[in-house]
Amino acid sequence: MLKGKSALVTGSISGLGFAIAQGLAQAGANLVLHGLESEEVAMEAKKQLEETYKVQVLVSHANLKYVDQIVKMVNQANEMFGRLDIVINNAVIRSVGLVDELPTESWDDAIAVNLSAAFHTIRLTVPSMRKEGWGRIINMSSVFGLTASENRISYITTKTALIGLTRSVAMDCAKSGITCNALCPGTVPTKPILDKIAGIAQAEGISEEQAQKNYISTRHPTGRFVSAKSVAGFVVFLCSEAGQDITGAVLPVDGGHTIK
Repeated sequence: MLKGKSALVTGSISGLGFAIAQGLAQAGANLVLHGLESEEVAMEAKKQLEETYKVQVLVSHANLKYVDQIVKMVNQANEMFGRLDIVINNAVIRSVGLVDELPTESWDDAIAVNLSAAFHTIRLTVPSMRKEGWGRIINMSSVFGLTASENRISYITTKTALIGLTRSVAMDCAKSGITCNALCPGTVPTKPILDKIAGIAQAEGISEEQAQKNYISTRHPTGRFVSAKSVAGFVVFLCSEAGQDITGAVLPVDGGHTIK
């Protein structure tokens, strides 16, 4: 389906980003894996994709707070693959704090990584997409781009702003063969989430299974986590021919979170 295409997935050496990378690789796309994990972890992820799906994989440890490192990452991808056809902006910084308590540095870092980095990857890759008459851009927002909660000012602000960025890019590229959409996942069982639930279980003196059930029941009417494979499958669908007329959309993958 995507053989001959190349994709950048930021924040993809582990977690949800890696699941998305797996989905794209399975569809035949070559990958830029990105993240700040150790070289050992990165090389294991690269090896897994290459051996399982027979695709080419470039690893980048670019710090998305710095524009020059984003430029270098895209240039390296262009040198290896010729161009980037697919951009998935998934990398994120999560900072906890009320509006009058969040450190300025935490706010600035969240704006840089969660929002500005997406702008830069898009502006740097759209010209070659326009030339080819084909491109797919997906910004990973969140249910918190559509709702709100206390103590998450930087996360909610940036995830909401990604939706505005998505709509603007979709309009700018509407006649070019490039689509731009936003996905809004609910709670995916990533390591940070599972660690958080384990902490809740310990603090409340209950089993992790019960803590998990309590945690999810207040969020998803389905009563279960959102599967990373479900999110990855949606990404692949949007990158397929069937997704060519979907652009500027804001699509929840959230177990009913936003309708409850």
